[in-house]
Amino acid sequence: MNGKKIISIVIGIAIVVAFVYKLKSNKETTTEKIYYYDKEQAIQVKTQTIRFEEVSNEMQFSGTFDANRESKISAETQGKINQISVDVGDFVEKGETLIQLDNALLYLQMQAVAVQIEGLEADVTRFTILSKSDAINGVQLEKATLGLKSAKIQKATLQEQINKTTIKAPFSGFITYKFTEIGAFAAPGVPLLQVTDLHELKFTVSVSENDLNLFSLGKNYTVKVDIYPDELLIGKATHMGSKANMGGSYPVQFTVKNLADSKIKSGMFGKVFLKNETSEKGYIIPSSAILGSSNDAQVYLIKDGKAVLKAITIKEKIANTTVVSQGINDGDVIITEGLINLFDGANVSFN
Repeated sequence: MNGKKIISIVIGIAIVVAFVYKLKSNKETTTEKIYYYDKEQAIQVKTQTIRFEEVSNEMQFSGTFDANRESKISAETQGKINQISVDVGDFVEKGETLIQLDNALLYLQMQAVAVQIEGLEADVTRFTILSKSDAINGVQLEKATLGLKSAKIQKATLQEQINKTTIKAPFSGFITYKFTEIGAFAAPGVPLLQVTDLHELKFTVSVSENDLNLFSLGKNYTVKVDIYPDELLIGKATHMGSKANMGGSYPVQFTVKNLADSKIKSGMFGKVFLKNETSEKGYIIPSSAILGSSNDAQVYLIKDGKAVLKAITIKEKIANTTVVSQGINDGDVIITEGLINLFDGANVSFN
């Protein structure tokens, strides 16, 4: 074996040895950086002592407020927009002028028809006198009379077209959207403005099939707005859905009178409250303390300083709380916060 070949073999072995050493060194460095969780270390949690207590007989359902009436205003005739008298946010009264279209040509046509009517009226008057003395043929009077009637119909038609160039508010409300500007061209069916009536509101909640029978059409219920919790409103049930939505819930709609200055806006959230006639007792815990689904629910109890996972049976849910019928007892201490690192048998500390 010549010298060059021996040198190549030695260099190759050295490279392999260096690579193996580097891998071992990286593994040791990585191992040192790994955090090993101490399962004996006590986990800080918050707790609540369970009491067998009266279940609140007031039920609440969340929903959304919407405008009772909302309309996109468009022109009944086509024409250039000469004037827009309102802007977004303005309050308008029913019948107030909102938009004025160009009607100069129509007024010129109206003047021409007025001149025509004036001449025909003079002809009818003259032909009537001549007809009585048999000075003219009666057909001439008849033609003049029919011509006058036709001219008056034409005038009324032009007046109706002129009236339609003035676009007015169909009801009182706020301008909530503006789709056009001065100089644009209006045409039937093309939205120009949106008017929203907030004097009365529609409040809609979605309820399950089990709760649908709690509501009755025509009955009044207490409604609150989330951002105005001290304001009590009366909502009259006006509609109950006969078909479930995609989530299996049914809509129940109430008519509610707005607060002063129309403070409740379309899209705001609120709640409807009603009394549950049946009074009962149960174990009430925060819903956030429950693990798993409603059919396989569990909670952590504290026993001898350790977290103990316990299966429970849920009876019902009320807002952010849950009524438990089985699995816990009066005086049990339940863990309500600090669940993220918790496990069955973990040591816990709490105040």
